[in-house]
Amino acid sequence: MKKPIIKTEKLTKIYNLPAEKIKAIRDIDLEIFPGDFIAIMGPSGSGKTTLLDSLGCLAKITSGKLTIMEKDVSYANENTLVSMRRKFLGFVFQDFLLIPSLTALENVELPLYFSRKIVNKRHSIELLNKVGLGHRINHLPTQLSGGEKQRVAIARALVISPKILFADEPTGNLDTKTGKEIFQILQGLNQKDGLTVVLTTHNNELGSQATRIIYLRDGVIVSKEESSLIPA
Repeated sequence: MKKPIIKTEKLTKIYNLPAEKIKAIRDIDLEIFPGDFIAIMGPSGSGKTTLLDSLGCLAKITSGKLTIMEKDVSYANENTLVSMRRKFLGFVFQDFLLIPSLTALENVELPLYFSRKIVNKRHSIELLNKVGLGHRINHLPTQLSGGEKQRVAIARALVISPKILFADEPTGNLDTKTGKEIFQILQGLNQKDGLTVVLTTHNNELGSQATRIIYLRDGVIVSKEESSLIPA
């Protein structure tokens, strides 16, 4: 039997604001297995990004338990979380977050410097070819379309050979056609390469193509039937 690559028990994240405490997510019990393609869906403010950030060691949890690759990181210090991210976790964001002064190839190679890994230019070029951008390796972000920027971001996330790829609204800033193309790239990485993918999306059409859907409302997981109350 497969062991979960991510497991949470009563996972809770509270933001302590000056005027109030906000329970962004609460009592999340979840198992994610190697090779899963998971879409986290729900309206704005439902806790999608907070859950993704917590699972990806980008945000420290308030209470509960978080295990990644059989390692308990529930209350790990920042150095441990950084190490987990650099070794095992890849990230793609809605706003691309490319460095404007670096070429597409240089942006892809950047995580290798932070991880103190050998920079293999051939491998980085192969990844850009894999996402259909081999002809743009020397272009700056200002010379790329939104879809091309997101392809660079995906290649950058893959350069460390992550065990899990997290994507936060990866099609949110793209038109319908380009969004579908980006989603298909993520599907290919999952189906052909066996990469575990966890993403958030507002797009019901794309999200419904995931192998598993997690519906959130008010910071808790709800059933598919309850999700019918969630606005598109």
